Amino acid sequence: MTKAIVDSVLETKNDSDHALVSSSRLIGELTFLQIPNLLRETSILCLPIGSFEQHGPHLPLNTDIVLAEALTRFIISRWGETLDLWQLPTVSISLAREHEWAPGTLSLSVFGITTLLRDLGRGIARALPARNLAIVNGHGGNRGILEVLARELRADFGLNVCILNPSILVEADMDPAFPDIHAGKTETSMMLAIAPQLVRQDLAAQLKNPPAGETVRKAVLQNGVIWPWTTNDERIADMGVIGDPQGASAELGRCFVEQIVGMAESVLRELLNNQRFSR
Repeated sequence: MTKAIVDSVLETKNDSDHALVSSSRLIGELTFLQIPNLLRETSILCLPIGSFEQHGPHLPLNTDIVLAEALTRFIISRWGETLDLWQLPTVSISLAREHEWAPGTLSLSVFGITTLLRDLGRGIARALPARNLAIVNGHGGNRGILEVLARELRADFGLNVCILNPSILVEADMDPAFPDIHAGKTETSMMLAIAPQLVRQDLAAQLKNPPAGETVRKAVLQNGVIWPWTTNDERIADMGVIGDPQGASAELGRCFVEQIVGMAESVLRELLNNQRFSR
């Protein structure tokens, strides 16, 4: 995906967002009579999953929703016709227990998100001919449960599943001594590129006490050990932020979007290859 394409997409105004994806690529804009005519078993359904949670003093509660939906739109805009991609409605509330200390955060329980996604998988298998499901996960806290549920969706409902975690796909130019986990440089840059009107850059200056990188790695990224960390732990977070948004920019965000959209092609092609192999 060229920078010119990304720039043109990002500069599109909100009232014409739907022009980014042909209406024939949005499942919700089809009639029930069109479904069997337009979708096939080899079609790929793209499901954005966000989260409604605190993102420090400078980013909105719906950050993960905005990013998951936008990245799904960009991926479909670029690869939709080539790979037969279709966009499902967004799952906006997911698993955000690590942020429940903060006003505004909404989270399902593990049981709740398991029930929701299993019911959704059952519904997809019943209502749509497509058997490929690409989840675009906008919230890092969903990774563990989605990995487990992907196996259940395959085993119990015959869905061929992959999960794209955009923040990990990004090959960011980050300081390895300072992990960028939540509401830091990556997310802030992408929000500046995608929805700059929602970013309160001036409020990021309130972040005065970034935690030590080694402490964050031990609590969040330690190999072989899992800790139930939360973002109100002052040892690893400052005002709910784990990372440093000070160096964020819209230009960097555009680079991240380009990387994610470009890398999505090989993932989606591998998803189709897995479907052929499973037969």
